[in-house]
Amino acid sequence: MERGTRTAAAGLRTLPVTALALALALIAGGFAGWAGWDWYDAAHDDTVAYAEQRDDALAAGEQAVQNLNTLDHRSLDRGLDLWESSTTGDLHDQLVAGREEFAGQVKTAKTVTTAKVLSGALTELDDRADRARVLVALRVTVKAPGDQSTDKDSRMLGELTRTDGHWKLSALGQAPVGGTSAG
Repeated sequence: MERGTRTAAAGLRTLPVTALALALALIAGGFAGWAGWDWYDAAHDDTVAYAEQRDDALAAGEQAVQNLNTLDHRSLDRGLDLWESSTTGDLHDQLVAGREEFAGQVKTAKTVTTAKVLSGALTELDDRADRARVLVALRVTVKAPGDQSTDKDSRMLGELTRTDGHWKLSALGQAPVGGTSAG
């Protein structure tokens, strides 16, 4: 009888260990399921896709504004090609139509213009209509013959259109500086 009691006692001691292992396995499985669902939910969240579109549009807008404010008379064709590849719509058509006349002016002036983006912000994004607006502050340096250079800070407003999955400038102009007072 003593042997049967030892076997029953040993079985009772392993029961809590087995129950504890089962409980831990269930908790780990539940946590894995929750983490997997949370990851899936985050990966398919529309706000993440919208944020990525916003970042892409802002980066493309800043780069395109910089491109259109940079031009070197020594590599004019490359610069003007970059202008054209950065634009679409009416702006693109205007650049193409005025290319030869503008190239002649730049060759005569022998200027080198470089732009550096100081800051930028996306002011509007309609990812369904493939349209966005950007405000870019930049410093433009114009170097004329004789090593004379001037810096000018400006703010540009641009409209972007997504074509073939890429954001391009479709309009560009100076942003108004200062405010109006209603005296």
